[in-house]
Amino acid sequence: MQGGSILPEDEVKLSEARGRLRGMVEEDLAQVLEWRNSERVRAGMYTDQVIGWEQHLAWFERVKVDPSTVYLIFEYEGVPAGVVNFSQLDRKNHKGVWGFYLGVEDLPRGAGTLMGRLGLQFAFGELQLHKLSGESLAGNGASIRFHQRLGFRQEGLLKQHVMKDGKFEDVIVFGLLAEGYAEMQERKDGN
Repeated sequence: MQGGSILPEDEVKLSEARGRLRGMVEEDLAQVLEWRNSERVRAGMYTDQVIGWEQHLAWFERVKVDPSTVYLIFEYEGVPAGVVNFSQLDRKNHKGVWGFYLGVEDLPRGAGTLMGRLGLQFAFGELQLHKLSGESLAGNGASIRFHQRLGFRQEGLLKQHVMKDGKFEDVIVFGLLAEGYAEMQERKDGN
């Protein structure tokens, strides 16, 4: 499993015709903060408060040296368009948790799925994970469908797990194993 948290841009070479993932760099921070503070993105996050610049910089300084996290920028046709991250990376058990969001709103249909496929390639290829987990607020139908479309299976329901807008919300836990990902790739490739 690859170490490091914020990967230099040249270390991430995953791409499909119109999209690619690359390491997040300091020059991305203003754009990432703008995306992260948008109402649309905050609505799907556990912590939905507006983040200030100093807090954002402190976060970046922490994650770039944390060996259990990786933050990537998704580019669509050469333009930064979203974030894919991996956290709780456990080298002994080859597992981790991912998160993601599209920052750009007006992307063509399928751009999010492309971002997800690239994220899975990274998780099971570069990071050599055996299992990738994800979580979604129970009311976030788009995120739930996204996980299902990418082959994740629901593994649990965390009752009243996070506070959003003054009320507790349930969280759905998803999992995808490396062999499940490999089977999906074989079907996709027609083998």
